[in-house]
Amino acid sequence: MILPLLILAACNRGSPSNEAIRQGLLDHLKGTSVNVAAMDMDVTSVEPHGDQADVTVTFKPKGGPAAQGMALHYRMQEKSGRWAVVSIQDSAHASTAPGASNPHAGGGALPPASHGEMPSPEDLPPTGHK
Repeated sequence: MILPLLILAACNRGSPSNEAIRQGLLDHLKGTSVNVAAMDMDVTSVEPHGDQADVTVTFKPKGGPAAQGMALHYRMQEKSGRWAVVSIQDSAHASTAPGASNPHAGGGALPPASHGEMPSPEDLPPTGHK
């Protein structure tokens, strides 16, 4: 009778629930200046790797256009029965640097999703060339 329970517990341990992942993300965001109440946060994929998982999350402003928002990729790890963020990587950068456009850098405003498009020349800063 104990063996089936142990097998069931082992199977559940390898596959984190979206709710457990979501709670770990919310715990992480509490320590930032991000206004979580002003955003919709959608866990779009979870790829478990033992006690770690690669997680993709989409952040969009509540009531904003569907095209506005951004996706972030997290590496999370289970620690003492809870999921915690280990590293963050947004969809446009190889790694998140201080001041990069992401909800962890502060400001709370989310840039529109670029979908791989080049910015308009009017949107670029001046180069100093004459």
